[in-house]
Amino acid sequence: MGYRTLTACVDDLRRNGELIIYEAPVDANLEIAEIQRRIYSSGGPAVLFTNVKDCPFPMLGNLFGSIERARFIFRDTLETVRRLIELKIDPNQFFKAPMRYAGAPFGALRMLPKRVGSGPIFANEAKLTDLPKLVSWPDDGGPYVTLPQVYTEHPNRGGLQNSNLGMYRVQLAGNDYNPLGEVGLHYQIHRGIGVHHTAAIAKGEPLKVNIFVGGNPAMTLAAVMPLPEGLSELGFAGALAGHRIPMATSRTALPVYAEADFCISGTIHAGEEKPEGPFGDHLGYYSLRHQFPTMRVEKVYHRNGAIWPFTVVGRPPQEDTTFGQLIHEITGPVIPTVLPGIKEVHAVDAAGVHPLLLAIGSERYVPYEERRRPKELMTQASAILGQGQMSLAKYLWIAAEQDNPELDLHEIAPFLDHMLRRVDWRRDIHFLTETTIDTLDYSSGEMNHGSKAIIAAVGAPIRELPTAIPSDLKLPDRFHSPQVAAPGVLVINGPTYHAPHREVEPEIERFLASQDMHSPMNAFPLVIIADDSTFTAASLGNLLWVTFTRSNPAADVHGIGSFTHQKHWGCNGSLVIDARLKPWNAPPLVESPEVTAKIDALAAQGGPLAKYL
Repeated sequence: MGYRTLTACVDDLRRNGELIIYEAPVDANLEIAEIQRRIYSSGGPAVLFTNVKDCPFPMLGNLFGSIERARFIFRDTLETVRRLIELKIDPNQFFKAPMRYAGAPFGALRMLPKRVGSGPIFANEAKLTDLPKLVSWPDDGGPYVTLPQVYTEHPNRGGLQNSNLGMYRVQLAGNDYNPLGEVGLHYQIHRGIGVHHTAAIAKGEPLKVNIFVGGNPAMTLAAVMPLPEGLSELGFAGALAGHRIPMATSRTALPVYAEADFCISGTIHAGEEKPEGPFGDHLGYYSLRHQFPTMRVEKVYHRNGAIWPFTVVGRPPQEDTTFGQLIHEITGPVIPTVLPGIKEVHAVDAAGVHPLLLAIGSERYVPYEERRRPKELMTQASAILGQGQMSLAKYLWIAAEQDNPELDLHEIAPFLDHMLRRVDWRRDIHFLTETTIDTLDYSSGEMNHGSKAIIAAVGAPIRELPTAIPSDLKLPDRFHSPQVAAPGVLVINGPTYHAPHREVEPEIERFLASQDMHSPMNAFPLVIIADDSTFTAASLGNLLWVTFTRSNPAADVHGIGSFTHQKHWGCNGSLVIDARLKPWNAPPLVESPEVTAKIDALAAQGGPLAKYL
């Protein structure tokens, strides 16, 4: 059941036509990333690169390149994990359907990691400079580990059950790092390692860290799972792997995953931070250079026949989209038990995940009343924004299940249609200012800091949504090229944004002053001001990406006929979101033209990549 090693997984995928061996020479500096992005976008297989320039190890890409392949990898255990979750929701189900849950006790047993003396991971020692040097985007600050499993234990109550396994990017070289003995460890807010690091600083001792790469794919998925504090990632990995995770304790101060392909072992010391980044990240922009903890590397181990798995992130969809899909399949049923009244929550991948969260809640407070305004939805929205990583959401749109029981959050266009028909901007938008947002989101111009908007709408539709531009629409100078991006959504080309940080932008003020309550623009409940209206309106993905990654609600949400009453902001006409790039925003990701041309040649007829791209 399941795989013991990454090699076993690779062999299984190859036998079943889900993996190819790429033997032509290839460079880990930009070339592999470009190939991986193209194979992913074409729906291609996993790829094992066996001839990597200046690298003794094969590199494995696109392992999670489709949800179907992810399900195949975990085909022996995924149903068991789902049933364990069903029992967590309602333990009485075991007695109601004992045959259905007959394997659950064995699955629960596998959730207990086991201590072992040693393991294959200790077969070889290496130097940091021996490891693959993956650079994904032209302006990346150096090579990165992109599928790390970062293992720590709580300094005050150590042990496998008090551990954290997280995926925090690791910079192997560049900037000011000593390439023989230091790596950068970028971890963001609301991550479990932060609790351990804080405790270590309080004790006045370094935090011990082991970074695993490879091993059973269940360990990779466990590292990205948003598990509640106190629930072990090693336990989840064991259930999904089909066996107890072996952790070797005899060779290092901190346990090492015995079946890993690689382990980088070391410590983080208080006050030792160095610039990390830039890095092309999953919002589709570079995360910029900032101070992050530096890890002193003491040992680098690798097993015989070690394989280096990697991924490439960028503007969604990318391979990490599959992680989100699989996490939703596994944990989706738990949401109503954690957040009463909530049917479903969906972090929108096309908008970079954290910038846009959709939810379906319930209006049950006063069932005898006609649903005229959100009541319980606001309570539920507050609960969502207080829950783990969902607290990093920037825009939360929430609907009531009672208005349409068939509403599906994964059908985003119908969901937006539902909301825009009902939303009343005089009362249905609510702001949280001076709060935390995702570390990677630069829309506010301040790291980890920005604002949020809750849009909650209930009741019967109050408008029809236009699909054509009114013939009498008038725009002020320098605003032009209106496009209908979706029913009720108008995108307008605006002039380049020039205002200093935190100051009023005069062009948007001029635009708003040019419209009044009689303007035909108000037929559109949502108006987006963009740098390129044609690009923004070309697809739903473009609309979501531009609108929600390039705006900070408190600064960039405006309205025609806006007002403030008893400290509540609203507007009588269209809501206007300024989604132009601001001077403080991070630059969007763009491929290297030279590398693109080279991969084009490899993908041309007769080239080694022709049949895969």
